[in-house]
Amino acid sequence: MDALEIRVLKGEAEYEAALAEVEKLMDLNPAQGTPDADRLELLALVVRDYEDRHFKIDVPDPIEAIKFRMEQMGLTRRDLEKYIGGRGKVSEVFGGKRRLSLAMIRALNAGLGIPAESLIRQPVIKRKPADRDKPARKPAVGVQKSA
Repeated sequence: MDALEIRVLKGEAEYEAALAEVEKLMDLNPAQGTPDADRLELLALVVRDYEDRHFKIDVPDPIEAIKFRMEQMGLTRRDLEKYIGGRGKVSEVFGGKRRLSLAMIRALNAGLGIPAESLIRQPVIKRKPADRDKPARKPAVGVQKSA
């Protein structure tokens, strides 16, 4: 990558060259306000843009996010009762029969530090082969099924 020109990265080779230059500049630890510090800041933005476009990471499923945090913190389902509710509610949430309420999301976010963005996402419910022909949910009261 040209030492004078910083531009949008168009391919893997340009990305790798930008990363190498970022690493060199970071090793120099330039003082803020210097040309090297400004160049490092610009390169970091260009690299982040490239990574956002090519290495997008999806927000995890809420249940997977909770399980991951439980594993990190050595928690059991029983430990979640103070955030979700009784044993039955915890079981229903993990079984896909109950969605997280706003109060549960807030409690899990505040108490366990799980990002709210992960908790508000629609969970992916894996259905058993025998359940595939069944409707995904019951119709609301007063709504008739079409034939």
